[in-house]
Amino acid sequence: MAQTIENKAIYRIRGTGSGWAFSPRDFLDLGGRATVDSALHRLEKRGEIRRVIRGIYDYPHFSKLLNQPLSPDIDQVATALARKFRWRIQPSGATALNYLGLSTQVPARAVYLSDGPDRVYQIGNTSLVFEHTALKESGVKLKESGLIVQALKSLGQEQITPEIIAKLRTWLPESLRAKVLTDTKTATGWVYSAIQQITQGELSG
Repeated sequence: MAQTIENKAIYRIRGTGSGWAFSPRDFLDLGGRATVDSALHRLEKRGEIRRVIRGIYDYPHFSKLLNQPLSPDIDQVATALARKFRWRIQPSGATALNYLGLSTQVPARAVYLSDGPDRVYQIGNTSLVFEHTALKESGVKLKESGLIVQALKSLGQEQITPEIIAKLRTWLPESLRAKVLTDTKTATGWVYSAIQQITQGELSG
């Protein structure tokens, strides 16, 4: 049975793609916690997956150029922790700017707003920080919506230039634009106005 769970787990991991981070909770549909823990431990020992921090693993990206695995994807690790503990999270403004390519700084801290407790995890050279907040404006369901809202709020209304709008429109897949527009309808007035421009282009007037 353990081998079957191990095979099913690695099949799921590979199917999700390199860079994915996960915890045993993501496999509890395959078997009991102890059995899943043992299966993931064996996969780690074989080098199939990597232990990032206690209770969190990833399926690392491998760089042919560097001939070594790349560092864990911080956003994937944050999302895995959120699933594990059933937190709702959103990247903070500065972290959102970095993910969206609107900031060239390489942050030493990746900060997420969370309805869970304050927590800090060290992932390589990066501190992954969760800050407890009421997440009042987190009626958004899509990750892309949260990133855009937090980035716009971090920049401030006066800094929203046509260049910023164009960059965000390029970043946001066309297939998601209508969904993001609907998802953010409760956002602050000027934020929603900027999102209209991002998602609708010239149609927003």
